[in-house]
Amino acid sequence: MPTVHLPTIDAAVAFVRERVGKHWIAAAPLGLGKPNALINALYRKAKTDDSISLKLMTALSLQRPDPAGNLERRFLGPFAKRWWGEDYPDLDYVADVRAGTVPANIEIREFYLQSGSMLGKPLAQRNYTSVNYTHVARDVAATGVNLALQMIAKRRTADGVQYSLSCNTDTTADLKERVEAEGRRLTIIGVVHPDLPFVGNDAIVDAGFFDAIIDGPGLDHRLFGLPRQPVEDAEYVLGLRASGLVKDGGTLQIGIGALSDAIVYALKLRCADNASYRTALEPLLEPQERLLVQRVGGMEALRTGLYGASEMVMDGFMELHRAGILKRRVYDHLPLQQLLNRAQIGSTLRADDVDLLVESGVYPRPLDADAVALLMSFGLLPAGSAMADRDTLLLPDGGRIDAMLRPGPDRAALARVIDGVPLRNGRYLHGAFYLGSHALYDWIRGLEGADFEGFSMTRVSHINELYGGQEALHLAQRHEARFFNTCMMQTLLGAAVSDALDSGQVVSGVGGQYNFVAMGHAVPSGRSVLMLRATRESAGQVASNIVWNYGHTTIPRHLRDLVVTEYGIADLRGQSDEECIKRMLGIADARFQEELAARARSAGKLDPAWRIPERWRRNTPDTIRAALAEARRRGLFPLFPFGSDFDATEERIVRALRWLKGNTVRIGDRLRAIVSALGANAGADEAPYLERLGYTRPQNFHERLYARLVTLALRRTA
Repeated sequence: MPTVHLPTIDAAVAFVRERVGKHWIAAAPLGLGKPNALINALYRKAKTDDSISLKLMTALSLQRPDPAGNLERRFLGPFAKRWWGEDYPDLDYVADVRAGTVPANIEIREFYLQSGSMLGKPLAQRNYTSVNYTHVARDVAATGVNLALQMIAKRRTADGVQYSLSCNTDTTADLKERVEAEGRRLTIIGVVHPDLPFVGNDAIVDAGFFDAIIDGPGLDHRLFGLPRQPVEDAEYVLGLRASGLVKDGGTLQIGIGALSDAIVYALKLRCADNASYRTALEPLLEPQERLLVQRVGGMEALRTGLYGASEMVMDGFMELHRAGILKRRVYDHLPLQQLLNRAQIGSTLRADDVDLLVESGVYPRPLDADAVALLMSFGLLPAGSAMADRDTLLLPDGGRIDAMLRPGPDRAALARVIDGVPLRNGRYLHGAFYLGSHALYDWIRGLEGADFEGFSMTRVSHINELYGGQEALHLAQRHEARFFNTCMMQTLLGAAVSDALDSGQVVSGVGGQYNFVAMGHAVPSGRSVLMLRATRESAGQVASNIVWNYGHTTIPRHLRDLVVTEYGIADLRGQSDEECIKRMLGIADARFQEELAARARSAGKLDPAWRIPERWRRNTPDTIRAALAEARRRGLFPLFPFGSDFDATEERIVRALRWLKGNTVRIGDRLRAIVSALGANAGADEAPYLERLGYTRPQNFHERLYARLVTLALRRTA
């Protein structure tokens, strides 16, 4: 059937009723790619008509924050209107899931939750589906899915209109192929958003990919952006350590959050000011860590650069590309990629490369029409080359080359036409979905030429695993891969807790973490790096994130590899249980080391005579603060490493509110802060910030107290 073009959301709802009936088993992408307005319309229709059944399968349902307290509302309210826009269509089902009011004829299933957002929410917890990202298409297809909904991008070209899956190339194509292979029909509806960046390469699809396309007024709400977050001292120190594990000419996978931002900042510093980078990093490293960094990564500037292969594309990759670090390109041509990995050729061809290129199989012998087309796509033959007959290659300038490419005149002619020619169709970044700040979307929207060509959104099955018939190529492309992921807790024996609590309550989801950890072991030169803060604080109590054991595991201990906290790097690969315990104790907070060691001894896993080295006693927050003090005085390691999405007044308030939060958690600290605040009369310096929070004329005791607390915090963070 031809693609139906629809002008409105209401017309799309009618189309679904006509095409699918009343039994809707729907799939929608995770994150940014959800067409919220269409999903809301279908959800509302099912809510008001219980003869309709709706099962929606998705993940990462983004929702604007709901401020908890009065002070938070005063700060976030104006920012939220500016950042997300007043017309942003929040997902109706999210509020109903949280409230437990989803009707009986509707089921909402997610395989990844916005972190922490659904703790204690029974409907979300019961319907959560634990599945590796790479298995999503398979498992959704098995439900009998009959409807897929996705926000898409559009552009007009000289050849007509083109469509792009843009921010979510991850699962839709795989899902379509699986359903059609089973002989079933999947109705796919694309909703054009006028501001969604158009992405080329694997993201481009024909109009015929969709059964219906909605392209009309009322779909131009502001895209969901993530505000850039502050980075604390401990996160910076952790990022510094982790950055030393990155090998020049390698591959990078990172996620989102402060730890990833810290790695990116450190990599930029490593290249832009290597002396300052070394001055900050070298004192942090123990002798065995220096050896590890020399063997696994390095501290020199990244000259060859990095290639990104990450399920999520976020602001960090934009920062690395702008800095000239994310620039190593990979090619879908195995012999060519192997030569590049060995630095036997460069990205610009030379005449004297020709013998190596031919003998290594980059130019197959004899040439044929398919080989010629492939070679032209990479710049290995000039555009317009063609087989004159079965035995002869005809060059655009009229030159003729024997298809066997024998040494002598034929290779000399080939050398002449490739000399000084840059390789084409290389990719510096592959991703499965993108999500980040509005600056990220502006950057993607503005990519042109080689930068546009090198940016490729593709299937998650390509990014998150090595299998599918091109294992050798994917291994070559992921040369010296470093798969960085965060976790919540780590056991002394090397297991990781990343997505759920021991009660079974899901915090987020496994996503692609297991895939990347397993790939770290499967790629010969690869390493998996799990990162976590050594401690956490809740209700004024500090707890260790390094534990003896835990009632839930995301990554089993047999996949243990590199673990990084702010206190050090533990290389667990191939080590005995006892050695793993010792190395994990070495990167734990000093306040918890003895207790953890005692647990290990009582289990018979640690020599009773072994004692914690004295140097590990320095694993304290004071040591971390001191480590960056001098660099901070020189303007390095700012609170917002890549700029703030708050204005200058708001950023100043953020610093004050962070101080206030940290100094009012415990009852004793809270009382001391209140007593100190009673004498904090606001002056001219504080007036703009109090005005921004609406505290210029406090109306009651509560407002007067908070105005004084904010004044105190502003002065303490001046």
